[in-house]
Amino acid sequence: MIQEKFTKPASGFPMLVLVLLMLGTAITMLILSGSLDQGILVLPAMALLFMFIITIMGFLIVNPNESKVLVLFGKYVGTVKKEGFYWANPFYKKQKISLRARNFNGEKIKVNDHLGNPIEIAAVVVWKVEETSRAAFEVEDYQHFVVVQSEAALRSLAGKYSYDNFEDHDAEITLRSGGEHVNHELEEELRARLAIAGINIIEARISHLAYASEIAGAMLQRQQATAVVAARFKIVEGAVSMVEMALDELSKKEIVTLDDEKKAAMVSNLMVVLCGDKNATPVVNAGTLHQ
Repeated sequence: MIQEKFTKPASGFPMLVLVLLMLGTAITMLILSGSLDQGILVLPAMALLFMFIITIMGFLIVNPNESKVLVLFGKYVGTVKKEGFYWANPFYKKQKISLRARNFNGEKIKVNDHLGNPIEIAAVVVWKVEETSRAAFEVEDYQHFVVVQSEAALRSLAGKYSYDNFEDHDAEITLRSGGEHVNHELEEELRARLAIAGINIIEARISHLAYASEIAGAMLQRQQATAVVAARFKIVEGAVSMVEMALDELSKKEIVTLDDEKKAAMVSNLMVVLCGDKNATPVVNAGTLHQ
């Protein structure tokens, strides 16, 4: 694996003055050769122009958060990361690699979760190049490499966890409720996959998560049914507590004495009132308790 090394070429301003002098001298010689009919100056003028063309090929500008990877006839020379105006060997191949942070907003992909349910999932990845030598030489196209490996990591993550715990009741962590834990695991897997390309993952988060369209309707009905059952359970639990409290208070304060049959009737009436979907319509008893 090629290790990154830094280099700092010479400043480009002295060479800029030199190439301008070369250009001016060559033009002057061509003018003199034409006016004085001295063809002997043409050959030196052409040589200066050739040197001028070769020399200007050595200039390079490095902007902030940018780098230039220098290669000489297939040999890695070094990386220029410090911004500035430089002049280097004109025969260097100069590859620009940005060091800025970038966003990759992945497309929604259809995968199977841990239980085999088809789901749609997508992720947002924030990344940047840390080692330019690996990005330039270890992979063919480091930007495309990020796209492919992000999708592969997302598929791997989805296969480890269930979408929710409706079917997998023992699952402590799911894709829907995992939150930071799931995002952290996605980041770590991406770091491991992209290390070969010298890429650092700043942040990775799931941006879209849903059941696939073919089962979305059935799963929605199931979630609604589960929510209704849970709500009913709470209602019944509260109603039983209220009935128990009412019977205890009536007994303690000796407001009325009820036998088992009347207690059962009272419990039945209270449960209907407290657990019913609609408001109960009371019937006023104008007679005695037993009529």
